[in-house]
Amino acid sequence: LTMALELSLTNPIYEEMASKFYEHFVYIAAAMDRIGLHDDEMWDEEDGFFYDVLRFPNGASMRLKVRSMVGLVPFFATAIVTPKMLELLPSFRERMKQFNRQHPELLAHINKPTYPGVEGRFLLSIAGPDKISRILRRMLDEEEFFGPYGVRSLSKYHRDHPYTLSLGRDVYRVAYEPAESTTALFGGNSNWRGPVWFPVNAMIIFSLAKLHAYFGDNFRVECPVGSGRMMTMAEVKQELTRRLAAIFLRDENGKRPLYGGTKKFQDDPHWRDLVLFYEYFHGDNGAGLGASHQTGWTGLISRFLQMYESSTDGHATVMLDYVELLTQYAGFPDAE
Repeated sequence: LTMALELSLTNPIYEEMASKFYEHFVYIAAAMDRIGLHDDEMWDEEDGFFYDVLRFPNGASMRLKVRSMVGLVPFFATAIVTPKMLELLPSFRERMKQFNRQHPELLAHINKPTYPGVEGRFLLSIAGPDKISRILRRMLDEEEFFGPYGVRSLSKYHRDHPYTLSLGRDVYRVAYEPAESTTALFGGNSNWRGPVWFPVNAMIIFSLAKLHAYFGDNFRVECPVGSGRMMTMAEVKQELTRRLAAIFLRDENGKRPLYGGTKKFQDDPHWRDLVLFYEYFHGDNGAGLGASHQTGWTGLISRFLQMYESSTDGHATVMLDYVELLTQYAGFPDAE
C-alpha cells in the first residue's frame, strides 16, 4: 500500500492497486480480531497481545500463547496518509470512502482510518490507541521484551515459564534462550527464542516514528514499565535507539558489549576499534552472535546513531520516512 501510494503520485494507474491493498489491509485486520470472542482470532483480549493460532483437522482452534515477536509484528502494519496525498489521489480517496461506508463492521476493532490526527494526518493501523498501549506494556517491560540492548525476539517471561504444547504423545516446549537455541524442536536451530535482531527492532523504530507523526505528544506510555516515566512515541524511539547503540559503544569499563568475553577484540589496540556487524545479539548481555558481517541489516545502527546524535530537543530526529519523501517527490511543501 505504501509503495503503491508513492507510485500513484507520479502515475495514476497505481491508484487502483493502492485501493486494492487498502481493502486487503482492512480485511486482514478484521480477520485477526473479529467482533465477539473466537478461538481462531489472533488477538487475545485477556492478555492484550497477538498470538499464533493452531487449527486442528476437526475444525477446532487454539491460540499458541507464546509471547514472541509474532505478537509485535502486527504493530509494524502502520502507515500515514496525509490530507495532501488524498487531495492528489481522488480515485483512491473515493474508493476508500465507499469501502468504509459499505463495511463499517470491518473497521470496528482497528484504528479509525477516517479520524484525523496531528496536522490532519490519517493512520492506518491494525491496532488503535488502546491495543497499542497494551502491546507496548509487554514490549517495554524489562522482564519481558525490553532488554538492555533492544527488543528481544521472545519474552524473558518464558525463562521461568516455558510454553509447552502436548499433541498426542509429543510434548513441545519453548523457553527463553537469549543466545543460540539448545533444542532441535520446531525446525532445528531457531535463533528467535530470545536474541535481539536488528530487522525487527528497525521496524519497531519506523512504526514508533509513524505513530508519533499521528498522535503527537499527547499519547504517552510508561517506559520502561514500572519506572513511572511516561514517554511519547518519539521518546520511546529514542530510548530504544539508545539501547541498540549500547551494543557497539564502550561501557563504563571500556568494553563493547558486542564482543562479550573475546579478549582479542576487547583489549588488543589493533582490533578493539574494528567493529563487526553481527547477525543477532545476546538478549541479556548484547554479545554478537551468528554471522559477523551482517551489514545488510545490522548496519542500520549507523543511521540510528546519526538520529540519536543529531537530536536537538531531547527527541531523536524523525527519519525520512515515506511520508516526507512523498511530499518531496510530489512537488508540494513538506510536512514542516
